[in-house]
Amino acid sequence: MTMTDNLMPAQSVQFDNPVQLHDEPQPCSLRQEVERSLEVYFEQLGNDSMTGLYDLVLSEVEAPLLEAVMRHTSSNQSKASIMLGMNRGTLRKKLKQYGLL
Repeated sequence: MTMTDNLMPAQSVQFDNPVQLHDEPQPCSLRQEVERSLEVYFEQLGNDSMTGLYDLVLSEVEAPLLEAVMRHTSSNQSKASIMLGMNRGTLRKKLKQYGLL
């Protein structure tokens, strides 16, 4: 059993009130939105080379994730760390890293 076996598949995650990033009437999964964003990014990149894509994507996703969870938990770091599945110390480190603390 892996760490992700108990997590819901990304395709089943739907949002009640998604931000309409595309001209689609029905909500998309977070995974689908990430895939579309990467397709657009690669189209804009063209034949140019780049490095550090993994870190770029993580930082672009991690900061708004942390902001949203902190809003949802009314800035309660203990609740936020439980929700995120990370140690409270790690959460504090990441909040500082992104200037959220």
